[in-house]
Amino acid sequence: MQTLKLGYIGLGLMGKSMARNLLKAGFPLVVHNRSQAAVDELVAEGAQRAGSAAELAAQVDIIFTNLPDSPDVEKVALGPGGVIEAARPGLVFVDHSTIKPATARYIAQQLGAYGVLCLDAPVSGGDIGARQGTLTIMVGGPEEGLKKALPALQAMGKTITHIGESGAGQIAKACNQIMVAAQMVAMGELLVFAQKAGADPRKVVEAIRAGAAQCWTLDVKPPRLFSGNRQPGFKAYMQAKDLGIVMDSARQYGVPLPAAAVHTQLFNAMLQMGMGELDNSAVLGVLEALAGVATPVGEG
Repeated sequence: MQTLKLGYIGLGLMGKSMARNLLKAGFPLVVHNRSQAAVDELVAEGAQRAGSAAELAAQVDIIFTNLPDSPDVEKVALGPGGVIEAARPGLVFVDHSTIKPATARYIAQQLGAYGVLCLDAPVSGGDIGARQGTLTIMVGGPEEGLKKALPALQAMGKTITHIGESGAGQIAKACNQIMVAAQMVAMGELLVFAQKAGADPRKVVEAIRAGAAQCWTLDVKPPRLFSGNRQPGFKAYMQAKDLGIVMDSARQYGVPLPAAAVHTQLFNAMLQMGMGELDNSAVLGVLEALAGVATPVGEG
């Protein structure tokens, strides 16, 4: 039996699976979520429920959050009924959300004034990695906090890297999303090009993923797309949100990101075309529309 008592706030597509892995590892777990269905599910598996973030924070050693965006994390951490109402020295706050680095630093500063050790620890690996406990976790914040949280992080992730001080984890995640978006768009482009130019996209992928073009995206996504499955995965509207963070941060630091700017436009187009709930690989649909592809790539 694990000695640390943990809390998890935010039980969405990723958070519920990550919280479940903490339960499987034997940690006592308290959960809180806006929607109660996920809470009920985990309570049935052995978790306890909390009515607010403050109520949860008061009874655990480490708090994990996984929330949609910067304002959500700030509200849970610092707002009424938030973690700050139960803040105390030695409490560890670990945020797995993808938010602005500046927001992560602000929360760390505010909670740090009460002795809370704050880690920004965004993840990569999608719903598959969350379920299998094989996520990549990028950590910013004090080493003392990471050392305390490490046994729990190891129940959720395979690769855990301490990037640096507060905000550094979010910077790493922004870099990750630059690359992910580029891969998704490049895959969509090559699939549309292959089909319109008269080659079998399946054979093309089989050939090129054995060479210099090999990447996680080509290894994982094409079989789903070829079967007509464009469901998440990682939802396109979240990819668009993350790219918004990338572009906002790039402006803040004066960094030109011309390719990422185009990719951001393509993912925003997905939202306007009603495809925001699909997988981020379904940016293929925007490229199909631009190219006038009548039959979806890989079908027919």
